[in-house]
Amino acid sequence: MNSLQGIRVLDLSRVLAGPWCTQTLADLGADVIKIERPGAGDDTRSWGPPFMHDSQGQETREAAYYLGTNRNKRSVTCDIAQPAGQALIRELVLHCDVFVENFKVGDMARYGLDYASLKALNPRLVYCSVTGFGQSGPYAERAGYDYAIQGMGGLMSITGERDDLGGGPQKVGVAVADLMTGMYATVGILAALRHAEKTGEGQQVDMALLDTQVAMLANLGANYLVSGKVPGRVGNAHQNIVPYQVFEVAPNAAGEKDHLILAVGNDSQYAKFCAVAGVPELASNPLFAKNRDRVVHRAQLVPQLEAVMKTRGKADWLAALEAAKVPCGAINNLGEVFADPQVEARAMVTRWQHPLRDELRLVASPLKLSATPVRTDLPPPLLGQHTAEVLQGVLGYADDQLAALKSNQVI
Repeated sequence: MNSLQGIRVLDLSRVLAGPWCTQTLADLGADVIKIERPGAGDDTRSWGPPFMHDSQGQETREAAYYLGTNRNKRSVTCDIAQPAGQALIRELVLHCDVFVENFKVGDMARYGLDYASLKALNPRLVYCSVTGFGQSGPYAERAGYDYAIQGMGGLMSITGERDDLGGGPQKVGVAVADLMTGMYATVGILAALRHAEKTGEGQQVDMALLDTQVAMLANLGANYLVSGKVPGRVGNAHQNIVPYQVFEVAPNAAGEKDHLILAVGNDSQYAKFCAVAGVPELASNPLFAKNRDRVVHRAQLVPQLEAVMKTRGKADWLAALEAAKVPCGAINNLGEVFADPQVEARAMVTRWQHPLRDELRLVASPLKLSATPVRTDLPPPLLGQHTAEVLQGVLGYADDQLAALKSNQVI
């Protein structure tokens, strides 16, 4: 049995933030019915290359992006621009616990699928809206997307190399505002479901990418609000801890530059690092003995550490520092990530038999529950693959009803 077995989710979201939320709910056992546009489907079905190759090595129409965000779901096509499609959604809502959408503010009301309308049909419904700026405020009607939100929410102002070293604002390599909004939405939905179980009352979960990005500023947001000082970019260094950054080490066997991460988190670890590095005087120096002082005197300490780190190779440093319990790590490319024995041991890659190829490898859920393990079902490869199954199984539709909807291009 899965944790959310018995919970049914009607998912009208697409691209990333909403689907990331519903994928997590599906992983936990919820029956997620993914509503897609007839003929086109979720935008990410066409977001490639890369596209999956079949067993003969031929490129298919299965975009890797879509496959990575829609596991464990059922695909149903429905044209909500048609009154018959809106009626179908309202009928499904009667059999669902959760409704997720990421349309622009006001769009759902035009279709009669807004929270107030659906609450009247199903008072227990948990209705989650995911937008760029939320349901209120001066920006509510704007379209919001991850890249812009990373900029507007301050993340790019603290990401990237220092200006004096030739740096500039930099976005994060994955769409973190989308992903974190999806995760916060999952938490909000689970809390609202708990409330509905106790009271019989649903509620709206209003998720905004900008809100999430501001919350994600975490300690740096707190640093600013407490001190009034606007933090800048520090590249791969840490704003509050020294030494906690990337260091260049001796060149690798091919004579190329090499690097590692040194993540000293406290004064004891710093003293151990200095012992391993053969510079105990840097631990006893009162300018550097305490983290507070190391942060203040960063410009004096770091150049000395940079010179020391270049005296030994990465493998040598990693072995010595790990033996001394000093936090450190390699900087892996994705090939190295998925070949890492720890990643393999933690089963972070799932292997599926896909209709078009013998084995499809995708990233797994990181959730590991001892009593209610997560589901591992393939993302629905065919657009509308489960339309008949859902409408017959959930709503009891007859074949002639399905045929009529199909002939009118509602499904």
